Amino acid sequence: MSNSPYVFLNNEIVPWDEAKVHVATVGFKFGTAVFEGLRGYWNAQQEQLYLFQLDAHMERLTYSQRFMRFDEIIDTAYVGQKTLELLRANEFRENIHIMTTVFVNGFGGPAICGPLGLAITAGPRTDIPWVSSGCSAQVSAWQRVADNAMPMRVKCNANYQNGRLAWVQAKADDYDTAILLNSRGKIAEGPAMCLFMIRDGKAITSTVTSDILESITRATVLELLRDECGIETVERDMDRSELVAADEAFFCGTAWEVTPITSIDRLPVGSGEVGPVVKKLQDAYFSVARGETDKHAAWRTSVWPKRQPDK
Repeated sequence: MSNSPYVFLNNEIVPWDEAKVHVATVGFKFGTAVFEGLRGYWNAQQEQLYLFQLDAHMERLTYSQRFMRFDEIIDTAYVGQKTLELLRANEFRENIHIMTTVFVNGFGGPAICGPLGLAITAGPRTDIPWVSSGCSAQVSAWQRVADNAMPMRVKCNANYQNGRLAWVQAKADDYDTAILLNSRGKIAEGPAMCLFMIRDGKAITSTVTSDILESITRATVLELLRDECGIETVERDMDRSELVAADEAFFCGTAWEVTPITSIDRLPVGSGEVGPVVKKLQDAYFSVARGETDKHAAWRTSVWPKRQPDK
């Protein structure tokens, strides 16, 4: 993601180079921060930029702040409004990625819970090649952190170091990314995305009690698979050995969208090519996200005022 002209930081829109936080803040030193990543999709025909699932992301941002016992909760209606103002200030008319971060802006030890700062950044986001070509994955030796140690359903910045270790190791071993198992030896998710497999005509994914993020994209995909693709969905524990029997597999998440997995541990998934279910799901997902269909209009938030019809 390239730099944009402006950033929102602590109640004002400032030039990118002026968006600074002191290195001694608790948020910087200990990762005491929560965040949401959002996507914006540009529809050139409609001359409209759509934010995808803004309301759901703001609800989860509230949950994360409450869980972290911050001294206050930054109102997410305010966060949503400032996000729109930032996008308009940057005059985005292309696909973008947005990061909204609430961080402890005070000084002291790890238990400090305030005061809070708010940062919103956004920039152009090009398509990930793996979305069309598929990616390779390694089942990691690193274990997904358990809920009673450091719950993954909270979108806390520090949580992402667990997945980072797995991802860096996978890259060192010449894979594109990783798959983490939980403490029970069951499939959890990828470093920053949920995992589905297609087996015997059903779409199967881990339960939300499998030490995963309660992903907004995961919930979206479950609905699209049922309603738009006609595929039965199952949420259950998944064994590592099942991956070899999968006809198709994919990751999903805000940044990963719907990304096919074509090989795991150097074994092909199904034919080793992007499969028909994933292709159909991708078509449905992007059609909704880009506003190319009237379906699921509540999932989209328009950034620009709608054009008035010509007189």
